[in-house]
Amino acid sequence: MKVYPFFIPHAGCPYRCRFCQQQWVSGHSVAPSPAQVEKELPLLLPELGDGEVAFYGGSFTLLEPALQRDYLQRVKPFIERGQVAGIRISTRPDALDEEQLTLLQQGGVTTVELGCQSFSAEVLAAAGRGHGPLSAGCAVKRLRSQSLQVGLQLMPGLPGAAPVEALLSLRQALDLEPDFLRIYPTVVLRGTVLEDDFQQGCYRPLALDDAVELCAEMLWHCREVGVPVIRLGLQATAALVPDQALVAGPYHPAFGALVKSHLWRRALTTVLAVQPGCEVRVHPSDLSDVLGQRRDNWRYFEERGCCLTLRCDKGMARDHFEIEGRNYALQAAAAFPPISTLL
Repeated sequence: MKVYPFFIPHAGCPYRCRFCQQQWVSGHSVAPSPAQVEKELPLLLPELGDGEVAFYGGSFTLLEPALQRDYLQRVKPFIERGQVAGIRISTRPDALDEEQLTLLQQGGVTTVELGCQSFSAEVLAAAGRGHGPLSAGCAVKRLRSQSLQVGLQLMPGLPGAAPVEALLSLRQALDLEPDFLRIYPTVVLRGTVLEDDFQQGCYRPLALDDAVELCAEMLWHCREVGVPVIRLGLQATAALVPDQALVAGPYHPAFGALVKSHLWRRALTTVLAVQPGCEVRVHPSDLSDVLGQRRDNWRYFEERGCCLTLRCDKGMARDHFEIEGRNYALQAAAAFPPISTLL
């Protein structure tokens, strides 16, 4: 689904979490007015479309009700003309009472993204979130009662969170049966409390390789139950570079590609250990993920004395590969242990 985003950085949110600096993340420092949104929409939207206009970067349901209505009413004519199917907003799990839900439903909202970040009470408290892990379940239940689509956001690597916490939080998120997830490994941004923690040696972010490996496992579990992950890692902006917004942490402009390539490396390693071969056949659309960023996967195998030949075959199914005439599914070959074994 096509999304037409407008960013309202920090708008409505009563808290400033230790990690949060929406101006850097969104690339926008000031929220557009409702009139500006109305003016820009004709330039963005097709004559007919089934996408959503989105309001990101703040807690939309904590804006003044009159401002919420103004934003929503500016989009409504475009919905009525069939140029867009609905509206998507992001908000906090503890900001969805019955009055707020009614306003969203009447305003044409079709999807709500909840910034859960973690399902650990200790991690949420350490991050300064201002709500506990039960808020997400209550919010999802309320949203489902209004037939709204639900997306959840998770942040592995928050202060006090080990990799096992990310997987346990993922399991709780998946238990809520969301329509989709976003997974953002925690990075240290300039101007945040987390930057002070990092500079004082009180916080150490995940290394990039560790974050890729962890998120590959999270992605695998999501695919196993059929929940799409629509974003892995922060969206690249001009400011997300070391001399500007980025202080430390596992940021990469192609983080999602790194994660998918890691799944392919894991799958091929598993199969080649029991089924040696020199030729791997894949669908052309999978080629870049199989090779890895800058051919990292192929170098990985070469360094271990496994010189492979990669063949593209349009007759292959996506996310499958063939070695020595045998076909393998990426998902099955890259299998991880059940999260329940971590308890």
